[in-house]
Amino acid sequence: MRCTILTLALNVVLATAGCPYMDGGSSGAQNSKRSNPHVTGDDGFLDQFTVEDAGEYTTTDFGTPVDDLHSLKAGKRGATLLEDFVLRTKITRFDHERIPERAVHARGAAAHGYFESYADWSNITAAGFLGKAGKQTPVFLRFSTVAGSRGSADTARDVHGFALRFYTDEGNYDIVGNNIPVFFIQDAIQFPDLIHAVKPSPEKEIPQAATAHDSAWDFFSQNPSTMHTLMWALSGHGIPRSYRHLDGFGIHTFRFVTDAGKSKLIKYHFKTKQGRASLVWQEALALSGQNPDFHREDLFNAIEAGHFPEWEVGVQIMDEDDVLRFGFDLLDPTKIVPVETVPITPIGKFVLNRNPRNYFAEVEQAMFSPGHVVRGIDFSDDPLLQGRLFSYVDTQLNRNMGSPNFEQIPINRPRNTVHNNNRDGAGQQLIPLNKAAYTTNSLNGGAPFPANQSAGRGFFTAPKRTVDAAYVREISPTFLDYWTQPRLFFNSLSAAEQQMVVNAARFELSKLTSPAVQTASLAQFNLISHDLAVRVASALGLTAPDAVDTYYHANKTADVGVFSSGQLPSIATLNIALLASVSDASSLSTAAALKTLFKAKGANVKVVAERLAAGVDATYAAADAVLFDGVIALGTPAPAASALYPAGRPAQILRDAFWYGKPVAAPQRVLRSVGVAAGEGVFTAPAGEKVAAFGGAFEQGLRTFKFTGRFVEDEEDDKEY
Repeated sequence: MRCTILTLALNVVLATAGCPYMDGGSSGAQNSKRSNPHVTGDDGFLDQFTVEDAGEYTTTDFGTPVDDLHSLKAGKRGATLLEDFVLRTKITRFDHERIPERAVHARGAAAHGYFESYADWSNITAAGFLGKAGKQTPVFLRFSTVAGSRGSADTARDVHGFALRFYTDEGNYDIVGNNIPVFFIQDAIQFPDLIHAVKPSPEKEIPQAATAHDSAWDFFSQNPSTMHTLMWALSGHGIPRSYRHLDGFGIHTFRFVTDAGKSKLIKYHFKTKQGRASLVWQEALALSGQNPDFHREDLFNAIEAGHFPEWEVGVQIMDEDDVLRFGFDLLDPTKIVPVETVPITPIGKFVLNRNPRNYFAEVEQAMFSPGHVVRGIDFSDDPLLQGRLFSYVDTQLNRNMGSPNFEQIPINRPRNTVHNNNRDGAGQQLIPLNKAAYTTNSLNGGAPFPANQSAGRGFFTAPKRTVDAAYVREISPTFLDYWTQPRLFFNSLSAAEQQMVVNAARFELSKLTSPAVQTASLAQFNLISHDLAVRVASALGLTAPDAVDTYYHANKTADVGVFSSGQLPSIATLNIALLASVSDASSLSTAAALKTLFKAKGANVKVVAERLAAGVDATYAAADAVLFDGVIALGTPAPAASALYPAGRPAQILRDAFWYGKPVAAPQRVLRSVGVAAGEGVFTAPAGEKVAAFGGAFEQGLRTFKFTGRFVEDEEDDKEY
């Protein structure tokens, strides 16, 4: 990292003879070219840091033109010489390219975009980016999984990070959330314990990016605060179709504060405008092998194709006195506020419309913190949030190799000018001119001056925040109901989604080697739902405990499921496979017509056949049902056995797609031959002039996305209520 910072310092700051970080100037980049100067919301800030090599000769980091293709030797066949500074610096530079990966959320992807406020919200917050209708603010959003390493698969079952940065006129504001509105623990002091438990075993370093092991479930069963988040993760929210098809949440309760100091408690919601969509578990497992980069690739390709994902930003707004009003504590990060209790107020939207130009420089070096706040925003006393305010700064110091100057890395720099008395540190890129680097001073006229509520539009703490209590090391009694809300979530799912939770729990617990942990986990499920405990126990060969109905109820809340959230708004960006054969010309001609039809709707369409040829995009050897959202088999099917692909592959793609709940189509004889029964989402493949009519019907099937009626559910006799 030191090399990275110093290289930027030499090749960017000095070369441009200006420092926008200090004085707001905008010097030209070093031979830079804008990738797309007309994208909405792109202020071009990062362009000043880019380097374009086209037509240039190789130089060292200190600017000397050199030949770095051959090392310096004593004779053509002689030893390499120690004096070869080109070799030494190139190898040394390479050896130090990597920085420590994130302890959690290591695997991720990100994109740039803009936020647009729907209105002037100055009546509830002094935040400038919310102070005018139509005001646009650059944003950067990083998605991630939590437990896996940087090289793990995208489709692992996990909570997914949703870290959103606003580059506001008054500083950077980060909302470091997830795609699930609650978290596993209530106190930050338990975070190391949680992560130690879910990470791979220390002696074997397995399993990777998975919680189906003893230590994870030992922690879950001994710490019932985990149960609410766990229920969400066992549902479709744990295995989303893509980053674009998931919602985001701020998790904690925050405050909006007006210029006058009046405050409201708020919770953030980010609703995807692409519609929520999920994989099914066997599909996710197979996809992790077929394409472990599926989510990253999907996001990048969608933006490159001009299908910019959008989210609506909403807040639940509550009075300060509501903190205990709803039957639980608003400071408890394991609880949601049901939308029936407090509706969501939409305040704006954001759009992702630019991909990073360099993954390391922009995504890997992005360093978020919930402590990055601006005027008009304030924290709550949520004990998990309070600990995160420390932890994120500390971890960024580690990732930046001990240097506190990570805020000077281009992706982390604010858009407004920075003035403070922070000095020095490894990789310092700035040249501060104030000789009186202390507060208060007279030698620099007192500058930089303290900014506060009344001067300099500074951040200020909400005046209504007060504490009058003894110091204690204990949990609040208002945090102790761990099972009512997990049951609320389970009650609110459709029968098919409840079955997904049951099946996921069966899978996870079946991997455990400790009967004691299995039994303890069933006991926790039993406090949520006796039906859930009985159904999970039946697959483990265990007997569920007797019902304990203390927390049982029949209440439901809206909009927490995935498959019950309605049709997708369009088929743009969905993947369609057209299965054809190079020996059947009619299948290729029909495929061409369908490809044109679906591509006009924005879908990604691939014609699959035995081998590549004119009109063929992929081979059966490189195709699988998990790579597509819908499958259409045309004409005479390719042979079941061939040296060109695994035996039975053409029929397997169609059959697997059906059992994964995807829309499928084929001639009736083909459907019968592969055992696909007639029903919802099963179509007869078209021929000739019927292509257009078929296309409309299949499009509706794609928008339905998953036909959950195909998923086998437990018999009623196996259920207990």
